[in-house]
Amino acid sequence: MNHKTIDLEQVRAAYTALPQTFSSVLMATVSGSGEPEASYAAYIRHDGQYYVYVSELSAHTRNLLANGKVCLLFVEDEDKAAHLFARQRVTYHCSAGEIDRDSEAFAYIMVLFEEKFGAFMKQLQNMQDFHLFCLSPQRGSFVQGFAKAFAIEGDDLAQIRHVNDVGHQTREPAEAPA
Repeated sequence: MNHKTIDLEQVRAAYTALPQTFSSVLMATVSGSGEPEASYAAYIRHDGQYYVYVSELSAHTRNLLANGKVCLLFVEDEDKAAHLFARQRVTYHCSAGEIDRDSEAFAYIMVLFEEKFGAFMKQLQNMQDFHLFCLSPQRGSFVQGFAKAFAIEGDDLAQIRHVNDVGHQTREPAEAPA
């Protein structure tokens, strides 16, 4: 990456396209006692927001209800990656808000879930332990490969900043004893 001009529009296109290749997202939440929880959920994206419809039986739902914080991870499949250690990935730190079951927004988003995931969503919609959350990205990061890490920031996440434009640092080998 040294001395090369980075095409930020290409970077934006790449990190926008990656999540669209998945129907589910990896989620990291934290419990009330501070325990990390890793999980996943089917999602839809609408108007720059991510939506998940999840059951209270899952720890991530209880965590979202308790503190409204979640980190989303979209990571390139291992078998598609050019290198295992440099898989493309997008991470978003989000605030989570529950959508009221009796609202127009709930009905509209559930139609979008049904369009994407089929009639099974009608069954899930009748289950009262499920909650619809809107996950609003506050900031993010995108790793496109070695020394290609970017911060995604600002209003509407419109700012992209190359995190390390000097590349990885290596340690000089130790001299052999005389």
